[in-house]
Amino acid sequence: MLSQLPSPEGLGDLVVGNATNDDAAVLRISGDTAIAQTVDFFTPIVDDPFVFGAIAAANSVSDIYAMGATPILGLAIATFPTDKLPLEVLHEILRGGASKAAEAGFPVAGGHTIIDDVPKYGLAVTGIVSVDKLVRNSTARDGDRLYLTKPIGNGILVNAYRAYTTKKIFRRAVPNVDEAIDWMLKLNRDAAKVMVEVGVNAATDITGYGLIGHLLEMCAGSNLGAEISAGAVPVLANVRKLLERGYGPAGTKRNVDTFRSRIRSTVSGSELTLMCDAQTSGGLLIAVAPERASQLEARFRESGLFYANIGRMTAGEPVVTLTP
Repeated sequence: MLSQLPSPEGLGDLVVGNATNDDAAVLRISGDTAIAQTVDFFTPIVDDPFVFGAIAAANSVSDIYAMGATPILGLAIATFPTDKLPLEVLHEILRGGASKAAEAGFPVAGGHTIIDDVPKYGLAVTGIVSVDKLVRNSTARDGDRLYLTKPIGNGILVNAYRAYTTKKIFRRAVPNVDEAIDWMLKLNRDAAKVMVEVGVNAATDITGYGLIGHLLEMCAGSNLGAEISAGAVPVLANVRKLLERGYGPAGTKRNVDTFRSRIRSTVSGSELTLMCDAQTSGGLLIAVAPERASQLEARFRESGLFYANIGRMTAGEPVVTLTP
């Protein structure tokens, strides 16, 4: 909807606005120094309020890391049903978010809360970045290698867990979401540091639009296509089995319907759905020149970081070709 509003270009020294679906807005404040700002919040995806707050904070700051920026300040955004839940629950949510922000090295210095029927929580985060080190999602180049820094599938896994527990479906073992939670709690800070050091061409983080959706944004902004191998994409354990049983969140299904016309696929329908799975606090998707790919991999290994080479950018129309 922002695209239908008057363009903000020309207002202040705006470096990145909303024209290319980048992960954060960027405003030059002095010389080569700029601030990056983003905001994100959502409803609980886990039962533990502290863990929910921490995941939401990790998810919110991820956009700052995707731009190659360093977070310096956060403001909390929350809604809460004071007539349905004790305030201790809100306290734990806020405590979890502040704890994750502290891990990332920035304070949550204030915020705003309103009464609502459903709890929601997230952060508005400000980061700082040198304009010459800025990483955008619209600057990939033909032939760039594509790397992903977390496995996908947490949307399907969490959806299945909630279905099993809320409907008390115990004919099968309740899905274990510990691995998904561990990944959602993991900051993209260290992977972002490596990509800035190496010097990559483009990056984004994988959240609600899923791997395919965010890759399509990179394609559209860069006026390129992309090819990815589904078999090379890392996936959380047991997700494919759960998808076969019909556990797919509404956001994932909307992604499939929205993006299908821009996907050239030779994989099964369930595999296509998996590649569109709506993620929370997913990894970075990085486009790097072929001559720097080995250096990026070496730095990831030296830092003990997870990564997977899943495809490449290609010349041509902005579509994603998905192969087995």
